[in-house]
Amino acid sequence: MSTSTTLEFTGLAKSFGAVRAVDDLTFTVPPGQVTGFLGPNGAGKTTTLRMLLGLVRPTAGTATFGGTAYHALPHPLETVGTALEASSFHPGRSARNHLRGYAIAAGIPLRRVDDVLAQVGIADFADRRVGGYSLGMRQRLGLAFALLGDPGVLVLDEPVNGLDPEGIRWIRSFLKQLAGEGRTVLVSSHLLSEVQQSVDRVVIISHGRLVYEGDLAGLESGQRVIVDAPDRAALDSALRAAGATVETAPTGSATGALAVTGLSAERIGSVALAAGVALSLLAVEQTGIEKAFLELVGEEGRP
Repeated sequence: MSTSTTLEFTGLAKSFGAVRAVDDLTFTVPPGQVTGFLGPNGAGKTTTLRMLLGLVRPTAGTATFGGTAYHALPHPLETVGTALEASSFHPGRSARNHLRGYAIAAGIPLRRVDDVLAQVGIADFADRRVGGYSLGMRQRLGLAFALLGDPGVLVLDEPVNGLDPEGIRWIRSFLKQLAGEGRTVLVSSHLLSEVQQSVDRVVIISHGRLVYEGDLAGLESGQRVIVDAPDRAALDSALRAAGATVETAPTGSATGALAVTGLSAERIGSVALAAGVALSLLAVEQTGIEKAFLELVGEEGRP
């Protein structure tokens, strides 16, 4: 395995005419962890990855491998393994011949072909034409290509797409194993639920801009208390005076009730009692990581 490195994105931006697809992105992806690169469809994830891999020229900023741009890497396939499209294989060629061609071109020992086919679990289908592969098998072949040079960095775009539940469990475990070997692993997805059990940290973008970078625990926005009273105005005033953040509860909660953060349910009860306000509703609502993610990217409440 080649030396792992930190991926560095600094002020990265890309415009296509009047459309700003990526806007001033700055974040890092460290080795030894699985980093989820998340955002809804159209958020700018694929464009960002293509700029990292030298396939798209940035309008501004840089995306590098420890300070070195992709085009300047002396041995690209042995530094970074990529899987951006599961369908980009010639349908008439076998998996083995496909990988052999890349190995010969890159000067990689041919023994690596059988090694990676076995590593991703498709050795028994190595001589079958790729045109007969399922989407899940093509995903595994894409991962085999990414591993061909035994790279220290892996960049994978939607790697669980098309996999059955068993395949998803396998790739979650496999990504953890690769990161445990000290590799830098960046995995993109538009759904947090797809990668939540396999990532150590997340980078979330929306409309081309960074909205969160950190671990999953930091993404959890804690608990919110839904509270109401016949004298709602008096309750609102008392809670704000006690330092709470008070909003109108969203659709799905009691109509017009108050959504309170910053105070526990017990403290809210005490504040209401001291203010002489009788409560008609007091319920703790766990927001959850998935809910916090949807709120960050502006998807909360969509059908």
